[in-house]
Amino acid sequence: MNGLRVIGLAGWSGAGKTTLLARLIPVLVARGVRVATLKHAHHAFDIDHPGKDSFVHRQAGASEVIVSSVRRWAQIREVEEGGEATLPDLLRRLTPSGLALIEGFKREAHPKLEVFRAANGRPPLHGQDPHIVGIASDVPFPQAGLPVVGLDDIEAIAALVLERAEALEPVLARLERS
Repeated sequence: MNGLRVIGLAGWSGAGKTTLLARLIPVLVARGVRVATLKHAHHAFDIDHPGKDSFVHRQAGASEVIVSSVRRWAQIREVEEGGEATLPDLLRRLTPSGLALIEGFKREAHPKLEVFRAANGRPPLHGQDPHIVGIASDVPFPQAGLPVVGLDDIEAIAALVLERAEALEPVLARLERS
């Protein structure tokens, strides 16, 4: 896979997006795909915790903190109210190879696989979102006009994700126009 390709998982809360990602990532990695994930949170969150040096640094007023070790590094950047990073900003921060799986950002103009669970009682998204390129569902959608795979068929979902992911540059161009 040359360059970075992008696809999201979109669905209502409770549809199983995170569970699906946790099952999908090992299948993709076993196929030799380098996977990055990008998750949108609708609330404040911390990746460091009270008592840890990075937390102390932020609490003391540092606007950026990088924690580094022999195994990984992480950057924490405080943003001002209303200064949330855009999806294009975040995508540009990823290593430009492999596959970026986006969870959240469901109203953005990137290609998405809808994760649909009938028990949620919510309507499907694919009729209202032209950027949905396939559906992983526990019920059939014969009129969808899109590929539909079973929610538990991880191999089929992996194949669909790899087939429908788009190159980064056209995705960025579309995101910046919308």
